[in-house]
Amino acid sequence: MVHESGIEVRDVPFVTVGGGIGSFVTVDYLRIAGVPTGQIAVLSNIDHPWQTYQYLTRVSQIPVPERIRSDSSSRPDNIWGFPSYALSEAWRERSVRPLLHVLGEPIFADYWTPRAGAVFASLERESARIAYPDMLVKGVVRMVRRRAGGGYFTILTPPAGTTSTKRVAYRSRFVHIAVGYPGLKFLPDLQAFREEHGDFHHVVNAYEPHEHVYESLKTAPGTVMVRGGGIVASRVLQRLMDDREKFGLQTEIEHVFRTFVTGSHGPHRWSRRKGGHGFAYQGFNYPKSVWGGQLKAKMRKLDGEERAAEYRRMGGTNTPKRRRWQQQMQAGRDGGWYRAYRGLVDEVQPGNRLTSIVQRDDGVQRIASDFIIDCTGLEADIADHRLLSDLLTNGGAGRNPLGRLEVERTFEVKGTASGDGALYASGTATLGGYFPGVDTFLGLQVAAQEIADDLARRGWAPRLGPLRSTAQWIRWSLNRPVEGSASWSRS
Repeated sequence: MVHESGIEVRDVPFVTVGGGIGSFVTVDYLRIAGVPTGQIAVLSNIDHPWQTYQYLTRVSQIPVPERIRSDSSSRPDNIWGFPSYALSEAWRERSVRPLLHVLGEPIFADYWTPRAGAVFASLERESARIAYPDMLVKGVVRMVRRRAGGGYFTILTPPAGTTSTKRVAYRSRFVHIAVGYPGLKFLPDLQAFREEHGDFHHVVNAYEPHEHVYESLKTAPGTVMVRGGGIVASRVLQRLMDDREKFGLQTEIEHVFRTFVTGSHGPHRWSRRKGGHGFAYQGFNYPKSVWGGQLKAKMRKLDGEERAAEYRRMGGTNTPKRRRWQQQMQAGRDGGWYRAYRGLVDEVQPGNRLTSIVQRDDGVQRIASDFIIDCTGLEADIADHRLLSDLLTNGGAGRNPLGRLEVERTFEVKGTASGDGALYASGTATLGGYFPGVDTFLGLQVAAQEIADDLARRGWAPRLGPLRSTAQWIRWSLNRPVEGSASWSRS
């Protein structure tokens, strides 16, 4: 059928779809293990792996000098995790302060986290070292389908005029999918307001460009309503409060939480999370033990509702408790210009100012504001992504207890095997599987390691043993290109 359609067919054993950090760390493992660039194709509509993440951090108020929410040893450019970001920063700045900070966390200091700019620079360095651009193929992937003879066809629409046909079919034995979030998620009342009134200026999502909000507040006093209680809400609040302090502004902030946390909470004394003033506090997206401790071991044994219940217990919206934010919010509460409360917004009405109709515990309240910033997150339904939806409909894929792609412990997508081939997935699309924390730097690396090990068990990729790993770490530290593996075979 593909031959009769006239679509150009290209053969490559391993294809990864997405081209973001999930694709990058998987390719990094395979290249370090010794897989040549000619055996890998990265199909992507972005120019470099950190492009989307860099955009999201920038618009959600984490500019290059600021620190992201990631552990010091979670390095997507370094599969060994050593030297850590803190050690690298200490060396670069000729200072022991980052190391002392790490030693004192989280009792005497906030968790140490790397600057966004350092992460992007290190990714760029590793991208060049493993010859990532040589494997990159630009275009939009339409679908991944099983072949009658085993393996898969991945259908790509390349940029117009770059190929002789409008579509290109990549024929491979293995496919890896890491496409990230399907898109932006708006609260229903805000979506209805934007669609009805066409106002994309005063009602914005924190993950879309909204610098005009901060610039407008510099020219005239105004009120901003912030909705949400996660890390992005914290960053937006800090930006508003930083500008208020730096430029002497009169900005007032109305902060609406759907769930208002008043203190420590959890099922028992050994499983509790700090909280207060509306926020649930946690250093990282998930407890640290999900990456290599008791929770990781426990989750690998759970299925169905038991697994979903464990996710509900350890998950939920949360943010780090950083001292600077706490000081700013306390100053705002004391000064009366920062007001936080629990409520459900029924609708937003237009006018000279926006009016939000809020159902609060003590009754209905009408709250006026000049801008509304939605910080409630990114769209999570995998059916909203064209490729993932096709996998569910035509590829044999199913949903896990949280509604995302169901994957094996090796990150092979259940129900999609084709002959001796395998289809893998990692990242946020697999949240709810046997391994939590999949949409974090370290989580993506754990998934990549599982996938690389499974490919080695299948006899396709070389196994990364201690001798080669040590030799390749030395090459990484010297920034020398990856060498091929003597054990490589094109089986």
